[in-house]
Amino acid sequence: MTGTVTPTAPSPTLSAADRCDRCGAQARVRVVLVSGDLLFCAHHAHAYQDKLRATAVDWVDETATLQG
Repeated sequence: MTGTVTPTAPSPTLSAADRCDRCGAQARVRVVLVSGDLLFCAHHAHAYQDKLRATAVDWVDETATLQG
């Protein structure tokens, strides 16, 4: 018997309680570094993206969950 597995959408890793480390707005991006995590709103993630992408272990971008 063969079955079909339907992948589920990944659940958000950020909650409404997570805040941008720069301005305090709701965090939409988690930057995982060797030294720890940074949380940013969409604006500040974009502002620091060029510098942080080179050293980031992981970049979790949940800006697609923004409704506008």
